[in-house]
Amino acid sequence: MTLRPIIYLIALVLGTIWFGGQSIVAGLLGITRSGPYDRVQRGWGRTLLKAAGVDVETVGLEQVPTDRPVVFISNHQSWFDILALVATLPGVRFVAKKELTKVPVFGRAMVSAGHVVIDRQNRPAAFDAYERAAERIKAGANALVFAEGTRSRTGALLPFKKGPFVLAIAAGAPIVPVYCAHTFGVLPKGSIWVRPRPIALYFGDPISTEGLDYEDRERLRDEAYAVVRAFREQSGDGHVA
Repeated sequence: MTLRPIIYLIALVLGTIWFGGQSIVAGLLGITRSGPYDRVQRGWGRTLLKAAGVDVETVGLEQVPTDRPVVFISNHQSWFDILALVATLPGVRFVAKKELTKVPVFGRAMVSAGHVVIDRQNRPAAFDAYERAAERIKAGANALVFAEGTRSRTGALLPFKKGPFVLAIAAGAPIVPVYCAHTFGVLPKGSIWVRPRPIALYFGDPISTEGLDYEDRERLRDEAYAVVRAFREQSGDGHVA
């Protein structure tokens, strides 16, 4: 039996305490500059990927705009989607479900770093959270949303929610579709036993939201979904459900 899964689990606990603790302390000190939090989350992601023996390849990353904030719209198969994306993307902030705030250390660190929490059971609160996220994007932050709303239990691509596209329209930011490939095989939902293998991140051309309004959200969703679905087929991850 390989020791890699055990090494990863040890690194997960110690790395989350170490890096998450830095974010919490920075928050308590009132640090608002994004740089310290960016370095912490990038270090956390890269440390855990290395501990797991997982290499990340990127395809199309050069197409991502660097002169303006964007909204990354991604699929979600595994916790390794998060690790790969924070290790790769500079200054990105998640729009995440409220339940993650209950994860010890990680939840507090996530809030301290400025990630936006959505209470999906409270519709007015969810709209308020999206408005806060839109303001942060306008101020220069890149946002990342897992548009399926939850991790896939089978690795199949689930339908996209409309909320992320309302956010992009409200922020006036272009959408960059992302497909995280092969992460389900590394760590499926419900498992803690990592199975090392290379993963890949596919980045699509930016989709403009300029001049769009609330009524365009479904068309925008369908366009982004089609790109992510095509990347899934290209990656060899299997047939799309």
